[in-house]
Amino acid sequence: MPLQRRLPKRGFHNPFRVSHAVVNLGQLEAFAAGSEVTPETLAERGLVRGKGKWIKVLGEGSLSKSLNVKAHGFSSKAKEKIEALGGKAELLKEATGREASGDRG
Repeated sequence: MPLQRRLPKRGFHNPFRVSHAVVNLGQLEAFAAGSEVTPETLAERGLVRGKGKWIKVLGEGSLSKSLNVKAHGFSSKAKEKIEALGGKAELLKEATGREASGDRG
């Protein structure tokens, strides 16, 4: 019998888990003021690896310019900081049409 069948399976493996690529606010300083930040532009700049991953923006670091950020999730601090500078934090929808959660994951 193969080794992987002889060893016990450990823990629970959720087949429906959605992994988020994390981007901090300090990393968004690379964009020009007033520009639109999307998952595609993040991948072009090398801030996110992998295609088709959900993006979650966290409030670590400081932001000094107004940006229009489109992502699948935002922490509450990140959303506050973006909107305090006059930018927009817009939630994207997933492929099934449901809205992505703001604070999960």
